[in-house]
Amino acid sequence: MHVLESLHRNVKTIAMPSAMVVGALLCRPVSALEAASYQMITPTLIFLMLFVTFCRVTPKQMHLSMLHLWLLLFQVVASVAVYLLLEPLNGIVAQGAMICVLAPIAMAAVVIGGMLGANVATMTTYSLLCNMVIALVAPVVIALTGSGHCSFVEILSRVAPLLIMPFAAAQCCRFLFHRASRWIADHSQISFYMWLLSLVVIIGRTTAFIIDLRDVSPGIELWLVFAALVICLVQFKIGRMLGRRYGDAVAGGQSLGQKNTVLAVWMAQSFLNPISSIAPTAYIVWQNFVNSYQIYRRDRERRRQQA
Repeated sequence: MHVLESLHRNVKTIAMPSAMVVGALLCRPVSALEAASYQMITPTLIFLMLFVTFCRVTPKQMHLSMLHLWLLLFQVVASVAVYLLLEPLNGIVAQGAMICVLAPIAMAAVVIGGMLGANVATMTTYSLLCNMVIALVAPVVIALTGSGHCSFVEILSRVAPLLIMPFAAAQCCRFLFHRASRWIADHSQISFYMWLLSLVVIIGRTTAFIIDLRDVSPGIELWLVFAALVICLVQFKIGRMLGRRYGDAVAGGQSLGQKNTVLAVWMAQSFLNPISSIAPTAYIVWQNFVNSYQIYRRDRERRRQQA
């Protein structure tokens, strides 16, 4: 068991960058496989890894806190502020930056947060709350900043099955099959390897999307990529600052910094200028580099403590 734990620690430090490289190099086969599965590979992996993580959480552990409210307030206010700030410079860049802020917390943020030592119950509560609130707020913001119209039902239908169903299934498992639920909770590192597989698929699709773009100014592309980088770093930093005030810097950073980029890309392509989706597409890469670095630092600190 000690050997397996040591192997798991060593693999984690290079696994996410390696998964991104593999996804980029195999973008065509990965995209073809995802298309052949009717886009079901990523949702299935997300469902399974959330199920594993939610087996560690009971409804009694879930409580609203001021941290959740501050994080939500930042997302809504900052998304509008970023758009108003950048729109006079370039409307497309403004839309891309806005959607990177407005996008709700990623489904996998709870998984990565748990690996980094965050309170899983805190993040689970925020994940449910944030996705519901953004589903209500996003149609209003997009109506003001975009050229299309989206509804609460459209957005909720994209997030609810992958958010509520794994939680409900995990709680049923805890109630009906307690031993199995306990075993799953004790081996929650399984969800990390599921995340790696989903990351290969997401990066593969992202790379293929960027390669297939036509008639896009390289200057606009670079500004969208740069805007995504700045927003990613700022959100992780502010999230950690807010989280630290309430005793959980990691939960704050992951809750605000790790975005549901699949949903963000869909919203940008469906209701904004489609070119603006380059920003959330680039955000996928930046947030996973940040997570890789955080995992590396946490493992290095653990080794120092054990030495």
